[in-house]
Amino acid sequence: MKCILFLGIVFFSIIRIFAQNDTINISEIEIKASRSPITYYEKSRSLTIVDEKEIKALQATSIIDVLEYVGSLDVRQRGAAGVQADIGMRGSSNEQVLILVNGAKINDPQTGHHNMNIPIDVNDIKRIEILHGPGARIYGANAYSGAINIITGTSENKSVNASLSAGEYGLISGNASLNYNFGVLKNFVSVSKNICDGYIENTDFDINNLFYHSSIDFAKSKMEFQAGYNQKEFGANSFYTVKYPNQFEATKTTFVNARLLTGNKIKFKPGVYWRRHQDRFELFRDNPASWYTGHNYHLTDVMGVDASTSFTSNYGISLFGVDFRYDKILSNKLGEDMGETMEVPGEPDGLFTKSTHRENINAFIDHKIQLNKLDISGGIMTAWNSAYSWLFYPGVDLSYKLSNTLNLFASANKSLRLPTYTELYYADPVNIGNKNVKPEEATTFEVGIKAKNEYFSNKLTFFNRLGKNTIDWVKNPDSLVWEVMNISKINTVGVEFDGKVLMRKIISEKFPINYISYGYSYITQSKQTEELISKYALDYLKHKIFLGLNAEFCKKIGLNVNGTFQKREGTYSDLTNVEVPYPSIVLLDASVSYKTKFFSVFVECSNILNEQYNDVGGVLMPGRWFKTGISTNIPF
Repeated sequence: MKCILFLGIVFFSIIRIFAQNDTINISEIEIKASRSPITYYEKSRSLTIVDEKEIKALQATSIIDVLEYVGSLDVRQRGAAGVQADIGMRGSSNEQVLILVNGAKINDPQTGHHNMNIPIDVNDIKRIEILHGPGARIYGANAYSGAINIITGTSENKSVNASLSAGEYGLISGNASLNYNFGVLKNFVSVSKNICDGYIENTDFDINNLFYHSSIDFAKSKMEFQAGYNQKEFGANSFYTVKYPNQFEATKTTFVNARLLTGNKIKFKPGVYWRRHQDRFELFRDNPASWYTGHNYHLTDVMGVDASTSFTSNYGISLFGVDFRYDKILSNKLGEDMGETMEVPGEPDGLFTKSTHRENINAFIDHKIQLNKLDISGGIMTAWNSAYSWLFYPGVDLSYKLSNTLNLFASANKSLRLPTYTELYYADPVNIGNKNVKPEEATTFEVGIKAKNEYFSNKLTFFNRLGKNTIDWVKNPDSLVWEVMNISKINTVGVEFDGKVLMRKIISEKFPINYISYGYSYITQSKQTEELISKYALDYLKHKIFLGLNAEFCKKIGLNVNGTFQKREGTYSDLTNVEVPYPSIVLLDASVSYKTKFFSVFVECSNILNEQYNDVGGVLMPGRWFKTGISTNIPF
């Protein structure tokens, strides 16, 4: 409570500064967190936009490295450079955050561990849009605690882009892309590769991406198409259990998305999407135990058709939408017995013996109206699932404009998440799924204030999420077996504060520091259940502090410094099955770059303090790591 009180005092002190000048025009940023384009300032929710310039300044190796520095996100990595990561938000698990690429949902129905297997290199991203809080009213199931939309795009200009970097532990990263237009057809194609020998034994990786994005502008409409392929092979040292450090995993992801936007007063946006994910997991990379019966093979297909319509009138903006989604899994571990076998594509020794599928139909209606300084939006999503019948989740958002620089907002929304196939069917000697587990539900209340002028932008949000039937892997303290259960109730209370100070706007355009960014999130959870040990739901990030600095010297030399402090609740089991609490960690990264008209070079050091830490119990993360690289952009 002292932390919350202190933040309130700091924030409202800043507000007094803003209130002295309420005639400044606010620069508007169009976002895609809603299916109706609106501005960030007017939106009555908590949002974060990371633009292309900020992404490039980080000299990040992967999308995961960028998300690490978003204040309230809980990024739990296994391995380096985006090998595998679980993204949580506001004390949630990775299963409870919806991931989108250009508005298309790509969450994996097998397990949330695969949600970030995305066929996009970090250099290809135009911006990342993050909705903090539930989005089920528009997007349906799995936008339980928030949503992350990764945006790519085409360009009006023709250009060739390339980058190459190298670092310790045999790290080599390369990316090449091309922007080329044929009349009204704009094309962007990208290929990338990341390889590494590993920072400790069995942490090597080989990651490949191929991505294509095209768009066609017609007189009154626009069509976009994206397709991508991602392939990963990596040593998974202790990823899923510390007892077997010689694990290995290979994944393949294919993604296709096509959308049409047409209309003026009445906008119509239909789309189709398909995602295939194939996974081979080896408990023993080599020298298997005598009792080991073979690898796990999984193949999931997710395909859908959706359409939304927005209509603008004197009474506001009305939204309507439908979404049909079908997902299926073939496996030798998950699902119901097929009664026959099927060969695993590309795996001569693999056979599928199990399968299952689900159908989902979502329909939503939403309306937004503006009454002077008050914006009100509300609606409901109704969903049918072949396993759980009809589900409903309504919500309402409010926004009140105090001045040109101050905006109050509040919301109440219901959300839910469907269990994954792993939670339903997985079974081994120490992990047992549960076919009878129910969807988890939550009602989230939040209230906050945004303050923004040409010098500062700040946001303070308080939220309370009342979770019901929360799904998690749990065990009794005296047991070795993890079981999937619906934890009765989890009450999550938190505060988020983040902002940015534009130093050059305040002092001078020649001042070396461009901006300083900062953020703090605090979360506490209480549960109404037995004293169970949680694998995911109850080891949340209680405190996270972020500080970042971006500077430029002589218009050519760039400096970017970012630091975080993290304190996680909960414990993890060590090799002796003793529960060990997560320690506090401080991470500091920095990069220096030199830019000319056509190329730039950089040197970057991550984990400068050489912190020994793990995001997931038992999975050691890299210590200090130096990298250097060069990139070029050649227009033609």
